[in-house]
Amino acid sequence: MAKNRPSSGQVRIIAGQWRSRRLPIRDLEGLRPTTDRVRETLFNWLAGDLVGARILDCFGGSGALCLESLSRYASYAKVFELQASAAQQLKENLNTLKCSSDVAEVIKGDTLALLTIAPTEAFDIVYIDPPFRKELAEKTITLLAQNSWLKENAQIYVETESELAHLNVPSDWVQLKEKKAGQVIYRLYQYQP
Repeated sequence: MAKNRPSSGQVRIIAGQWRSRRLPIRDLEGLRPTTDRVRETLFNWLAGDLVGARILDCFGGSGALCLESLSRYASYAKVFELQASAAQQLKENLNTLKCSSDVAEVIKGDTLALLTIAPTEAFDIVYIDPPFRKELAEKTITLLAQNSWLKENAQIYVETESELAHLNVPSDWVQLKEKKAGQVIYRLYQYQP
């Protein structure tokens, strides 16, 4: 009988205070960490905006985007994750990095349900990188817009399967960037009310 391995891989932090740190990630169905190449492009796009930013990661998964943001001196990150073991691994990784709960908070739950409640404080940067082919990206976008999750001029990163060539976003979201890498298309928007 094969032993069930709790961890099958690692996520590497590219830059910042935890540069080159490797942290374990669980082997879970649907979990696909944003590749180093895509993350490098994204964080080049966000370079001037991360220090002191409040981050919302709507689909935490491996935590790659949240961890990279905190490594680059974001002031706070809130992470939503549906899968209990992924949420637990992310909490353990944040603990390893000595991130207190006032710097990073992982909430185990359904993103679409969590976004129906307006936050006490809006966010500067939001990551939407849902499991593919489950029609979650546009539902998430709608809830963010309806429930005051975004600060004025907030930047929103959306990563989807490449066949989702058109994405319905609110008229006050201005697309800043778009790239395709293999089976992934990723875009950066700015909320300009």
